[in-house]
Amino acid sequence: MIAITDYGAGNLQSVYKAFKYIDADVMITADPDAVRAADGVVLPGVGSFGDAMDSMLKSGLSESVKESALSGKPFLGICLGLQLLFGSSEESPEAKGFGILNGSITRIPSIGLKVPHMGWNSLDYIAGSCPLFKGVDPGEYVYFVHSYYLKAAVETEVAAKTRYGVEIDAAVWRDNLFAAQFHPEKSGNTGLKMLRNFAELCGGRC
Repeated sequence: MIAITDYGAGNLQSVYKAFKYIDADVMITADPDAVRAADGVVLPGVGSFGDAMDSMLKSGLSESVKESALSGKPFLGICLGLQLLFGSSEESPEAKGFGILNGSITRIPSIGLKVPHMGWNSLDYIAGSCPLFKGVDPGEYVYFVHSYYLKAAVETEVAAKTRYGVEIDAAVWRDNLFAAQFHPEKSGNTGLKMLRNFAELCGGRC
């Protein structure tokens, strides 16, 4: 079973429907024990860094989410869910993220471009060995909606990059831990390939 964490702020239904479309065994839950018991965990997110961390702390999900990310079972952060895996964000300087990965989350510079960045961008580089991208060719397009971007501190943990005025680390991977700045659930067949790969890692039906 894949648990999509419901902390009161996330693109839950679109993620859930995408997993159901590929016939994965998935549920939406706000129960910390269900998150701990799941075969894999998805941390979706929209909104602000500080509000999301505050919601997780108030809901009691914070510890179970962090434990799951460190447990060795497959874990997928999506959009804000990627950013929350880092220690802090320029968006909410007072808020503390999970601090599992190292890097900086800063605002995309305007430089003549619209912020937030909303639209389709190609993945300029994909680490060929990353299980999340099995069957996904470099240059395929995925859908982004974000105002802040990641520059990872550990280059070997970067699985994919894109460019929107600046170079953006679009996905990271370390052991069981996967995270994407883009939205696989909104990225057509390319995104569905990624979700299917994740579900297979979890032993889910697909």
